[in-house]
Formats: sequence, structure tokens, C-alpha cells
Amino acid sequence: MVNAVLRGDRHAFGMLIKQTEGLVAQITFKMISSPGDRKDIAQDIYLKAFKNIGGFKFKSKLSTWVGQIAYNTCLHYLEKRRLVLLENYGTNDEGDEHQLPDESDNAEALLSQQYLKTVLNKKLDQLQPLYKTLISLYHQEELSYAEIAEITALPEGTVKNYIFRARKQLRENILKNYKRDEL
Repeated sequence: MVNAVLRGDRHAFGMLIKQTEGLVAQITFKMISSPGDRKDIAQDIYLKAFKNIGGFKFKSKLSTWVGQIAYNTCLHYLEKRRLVLLENYGTNDEGDEHQLPDESDNAEALLSQQYLKTVLNKKLDQLQPLYKTLISLYHQEELSYAEIAEITALPEGTVKNYIFRARKQLRENILKNYKRDEL
């Protein structure tokens, strides 16, 4: 596919976009909060990929290479706007507890499952951009620690550590506002 893109085959580049759009979306949606900026950044990512495809060294998967471009583009955006990738923000100190729906039958169980997913996504969105990105790449895109390390240019041990911290912070944020025995 890389050679076809180098020859100017637009269909091949379209296939590249189709194969990597989920990964690019995960990275941009977790690192960038502004929906309008996400779209511009995604276009910028693929423009950079198209311009730099000749520099692809076949040392990793093509999707990992595009993921690196996405991560670095988002990181540059955050740095340019002086936004911090990791800090203590996003916690909800309101202290209000929420009741979870009763699971008495299948319909209610399904609603409860959807409710838990909504709670998890809400709390995930409150994590720092780097933590959100790492959790998404590992759990939703199912990338290995090595692939995530390659995308983020972080040591593999650091990736593992940050994912551990992100999970811990996510758990603490959820338990802070919801009764432990109801989750």
C-alpha cells in the first residue's frame, strides 16, 4: 500500500485513511477537547502522512506510524496552546452520590449496563489528555504496550505506569461519587 501511495494512487491513500481512522479518532478525541479543532487536526494528520509517506521505514506497522503522527500533531497543538498534558484536574468534588438502577429483569439490566458505560465514559473524559489517550489506545484500540510506546515515544515501562495510574485515578473518580456496592 505504501508503494501505491508513493506512486500517487489516491485509492490506496483512501484505504490508508479508512484503516487508520479509528486510531486517529481515538487519539484526537482523547487529547483534544474542541470538536472543531479535532476535525482540523485530523485533516492535518492525514496531510502530514501523505507528505511524509516517503519517510516510512517499514520498521513498524503503517497504522503505528500514522498513530505517531496523530499523537505528535495533537501534542504539538496542546503545547502551542500551553495546555498541560498531565495535571490534577477533572475531579468532581461535588460529593453527590448517584443511585444505580435496580437490575430486576433483562431490560433493566441492559439499562443498568448502559448507565455504567455512560458513567465510565463521563469519568474517562475527566482524565488528563495523556491518560485518556493511553487508556483508549490500550483498551479500545487494543494496542500493545510496545505499540503505544512507539506511538507516544514514551518508554514501555512509562506507558505501563501511566496506564496503571490512569486506571487508579478513574476508579477513584468513580468511587468518589457513586456508592461502592452499587458498582
